[in-house]
Amino acid sequence: MTIWPHPRSSRTVRAGRADGRVLRLGLMDTMLADLAVSVVLCFDRPLDEDRLAAGLALALERVPVFAGRLRTEDGALRAVCDDSGVPLAVYTVDGTLAEAMGRVVAAGSELVDPVDAVAARTGGAPLFTVRITRTADGGTVLGCSWHHAIGDLHSFVLLLRIWSAAVEGEPLPEAELVDDQDALLAAVLPAEDCGRPGFRLPEPAEAEQLAREVAVGPRANRTVQIAFTEAEVDRMREEFGAAAGRRLSAGDALCAHVLATLRELDGDQAERMLTVPVNARRWLGLSPALVGNLLSEVHVPHRPKDGPAVLAAALRTAVEEFPTAHLNLRSNLDFLAGLGRSRMGECVPLGFDPQQRRFSFSNWSRFGTYRVSFQGRSPVFVSPAANYPLPWVSWTIEGYRGEGWLSTVVLPARLAARVRGADGRAALHRFRLAGDEPPAPAAVLPKVL
Repeated sequence: MTIWPHPRSSRTVRAGRADGRVLRLGLMDTMLADLAVSVVLCFDRPLDEDRLAAGLALALERVPVFAGRLRTEDGALRAVCDDSGVPLAVYTVDGTLAEAMGRVVAAGSELVDPVDAVAARTGGAPLFTVRITRTADGGTVLGCSWHHAIGDLHSFVLLLRIWSAAVEGEPLPEAELVDDQDALLAAVLPAEDCGRPGFRLPEPAEAEQLAREVAVGPRANRTVQIAFTEAEVDRMREEFGAAAGRRLSAGDALCAHVLATLRELDGDQAERMLTVPVNARRWLGLSPALVGNLLSEVHVPHRPKDGPAVLAAALRTAVEEFPTAHLNLRSNLDFLAGLGRSRMGECVPLGFDPQQRRFSFSNWSRFGTYRVSFQGRSPVFVSPAANYPLPWVSWTIEGYRGEGWLSTVVLPARLAARVRGADGRAALHRFRLAGDEPPAPAAVLPKVL
C-alpha cells in the first residue's frame, strides 16, 4: 500500500445545534484524560462520504459529547456539548483493501487521525475524529479515534449504532449522558467493594522507568495479530473445561491459551498478574444506553506451572463472583479523591506494570461492531488501530467477517519475533486441525498469524 495517502477532502461535521450542556467528568474519567482509543472498520465496498457525514451529524445530535470540547473548571474536568464538531477527512491510497487490513496496527499506517488527548484536555483539540480511506479496489476504511475521558468502547459502539441507523434511515437508538459521573456512581455503588483500588502511586524511580517504557514503546515493542477459528476455541473450551471440571466461556479459554502460550514462548515461569477490564453497567443495574466510562477490573494471578485450564477456571470464577468480590469502583474513587486531582498524573493503573509483565486482556467481542451497517454493508474486518505500543496489552474481538476470533497483542520485539516464527505459530494454533477452514485466506489478511 502506498505509504502516503492522497488527501481528497476534509470537513467538520456538526449536529447544527448546541444546547450548551456541560457534563462534570468523574475522577475515573480524569485518570483517562491523556488517552485516546482508535478503531478501524473495513468495508469491501465504496461508502459515500456525504451520506456518512449526514448520518454522523444526526448521531451527534443524539450524542453531542462526541462533538464537544473539554475544559477544566474549579479543578474538575468538564465536557462541553458546544457542537464544535468532528473533523472528517477523506483520503485515497493506491493499494488494496487487503493491504490496508494488513497495516491497521502498523506504526505509520495512517488509517486513523488519532485524537490529541493531551491538547484536548484544554479544549484545543476535538474529542472524536473520522478518517475515510478509499482503496484502489473499491474498499473503504473507516478510521475512528475518540478521547477516552468521554467514554469507553461501549460508548463508542453506541455512537456507531446511532450513526449506522441514521445512515440507514432507521429509528435512532437511545443514548443517555451523565451530568455528573461521580454523583451517579455514588448513588449506585455498594457501600463497600473489594477494597483494592485499580491504581497505584509509583515511587520516583519506578515512575521514571515507566516514563521510559512509554517513550521507547514504538521502538521496543511490536504488535502481533492472531486469528483463531471457532473450532479451535471450541476445542480449547472442551479440553480446559474437562481438566477444570466446569463449563468455561470462549473468552476464558482463549485468554488462558494466549497468555499461557506467550509465557511458554518467553520462558517465563514466574507468577504474574492478569488484568481483565469489565463493563460494569449490567452489574450495577445501569442502562446500556449510558455514555461514559463505566469499567471495573478483575485481577487474577497466573502461575505457568498450573497450566491454562487452571487460569481459565480462575477467570470463570472471577466473573461469577463479580461484583461482590472484584468490583473496585468505589475503592478507585476513594483512592483518587484522597490523592487529589492535582496528583492524578502521578498515578498509573495496576494493569500497567511492564517490569512485572502484567498482562491486560480486553475482550471487545459481543459489542456488536460487525452488526453495524452503512449503506447496507457491514464491516468485513474490525480491529484496534496502532495507538500506544505498550507491552503486555491485548484486545480480542470477532475475526474476519465476524467469524472466529482476532487477538491483537503488543509484545517486546524479541518475543514478537518468536511468536511469529514457526514454533510460535505451532504453539498458538495447537488446537487447529488440518481440515479446519482458515479464519481468512492468507491473501486477505497476510500479516495475521
